[in-house]
Amino acid sequence: MKTIITISREYGSGGHTIGKLLSEKLNIPFYDKELIDMTAQESGLSPDFIKTNEQSISSAWLYNLMLGSCCTAPASTGVTSGIGGRTNLPLVDQVFNAQRQVIINLAEKGPCVIVGRCSDYILRHSGTIPRDKLLNVFIYAPIEDKVKRAVEQKGLDPATAEKEIRQIDKRRANHYNTFTERTWGNREHYDLLINSSLLGLERTADMLAKIVRES
Repeated sequence: MKTIITISREYGSGGHTIGKLLSEKLNIPFYDKELIDMTAQESGLSPDFIKTNEQSISSAWLYNLMLGSCCTAPASTGVTSGIGGRTNLPLVDQVFNAQRQVIINLAEKGPCVIVGRCSDYILRHSGTIPRDKLLNVFIYAPIEDKVKRAVEQKGLDPATAEKEIRQIDKRRANHYNTFTERTWGNREHYDLLINSSLLGLERTADMLAKIVRES
């Protein structure tokens, strides 16, 4: 039986909700925003700083990285000693390394559903999580359905919603592609790719629960 499920998702596809429903159906822990506080404890960075900056790699940051620049932690981040005292690491590396360790620790404790943050790649290459216990899922949806969901849930006008969706998905792709050297959303890296609009969120979670129980 697959006991560790990672949910990668496009913004507005309902991946968070599907992951939460799946955890309830399987009666196992669910981790998404909870990882922010856990990462703060692991890294010494403040929760507010991590919330603002996680998965926020920009084209400008990538350009600076190629030039060999290195960021140190300003006082406003709440950094004490960094990870292992290595405060000369770029802040995005400090956040990623801390989240990586948190994700591995959670998976080693037992069954769970983990949303985003390169968890599919991290656990597949952890060396401690058996491959036959891991199920990596990517949730996507047509842009019109993602816009509709953002309009309904966040009260945005359609044009603003679409712009926000594309910006967030671009940041997620930049983050994933940078730290994994793979392509976000590429079917070769996941066990299942699911269009959440096909069955809807509840029935998609039902389907995943059935797959998990029978795998």
